[in-house]
Amino acid sequence: MENKKASSFVFGIIAIILGATLYKQFDFEKLTFEKPALAALYSIVFLFSIFILIKNAKKGSAK
Repeated sequence: MENKKASSFVFGIIAIILGATLYKQFDFEKLTFEKPALAALYSIVFLFSIFILIKNAKKGSAK
């Protein structure tokens, strides 16, 4: 149980940091990213961390 809480916390911090970074790098006037390749990598890891958080939340609510 403690391990799931720790992993949820870690993935939550990762999601917050990457979400803020993606928001800062996005140019709303041109609707592009400053560094598209890096933004793609950030997006993949951001979505993976959100997926893990949702997966852990569903397992916790099912019990």
